[in-house]
Amino acid sequence: MPLEVRSALDRLSAGASFLASGAAELLWPTRCVSCEMPGELVCEECRESLPWIAQRWACPDCGAPFGFLTCTECSHDWETRATICALGFSGTPARMVSCLKDAHELRLAPVIAAAMVTALDEASAWPAHDGCARFDSQAIDAACFVPATSAAFARRGFDHMELVSRALCREMGIELADVLVRPRSRDQRTLGREERAANLAGTISVRDDVSGLDLLLLDDVITTGSSVREATRALLARGASSVTACSLARVW
Repeated sequence: MPLEVRSALDRLSAGASFLASGAAELLWPTRCVSCEMPGELVCEECRESLPWIAQRWACPDCGAPFGFLTCTECSHDWETRATICALGFSGTPARMVSCLKDAHELRLAPVIAAAMVTALDEASAWPAHDGCARFDSQAIDAACFVPATSAAFARRGFDHMELVSRALCREMGIELADVLVRPRSRDQRTLGREERAANLAGTISVRDDVSGLDLLLLDDVITTGSSVREATRALLARGASSVTACSLARVW
């Protein structure tokens, strides 16, 4: 195809996309996912009231707030090298997750990724239990994510954490390694702590070689930690050198 024709087609495509997005905005204007104020996916007022977790006081093992010295959530026995959570799971963060997963508001993926990057940056100033920084991008070989089950993927048509992970990796310049699979397990949201652990036991596997890699494991919400811990165990069993976990939100 001649260069001039290709250039013209590219301009037409860009123009069509612009018109389509403009028309969509007129018909379905963007509103804040939390308060429904028109204009932004997360309005300025809701952004300012986000329940950020202070990394200085957070548990370095499970990411729970105020667990730096003594954590009642994990007793400092998790398999992850460190766990960083950006926000408490209430209000706006909860709406962000549900709107991305269940309302298909895919534009939230880079918003969620940006919040996680902010937490990782703050966590880089504080030590894990091994004495090193909880997060150091230079010490990470690749990022991976806790995958949706095959049933959830078929229902939604996408894996929300894949979208978030791709956005985060682009922003941080980290390679994405799509190495985890989870073909089966019940929905975790209605299960208790012990039920979650039993539900996930042996359900996450690693499909590629991760020997010797220091990995950043990404998830949307950590409740009891069953998903993150099962994924970490699978990665370490396949030879990963270490796993640092990060999630948007933490339930405690």
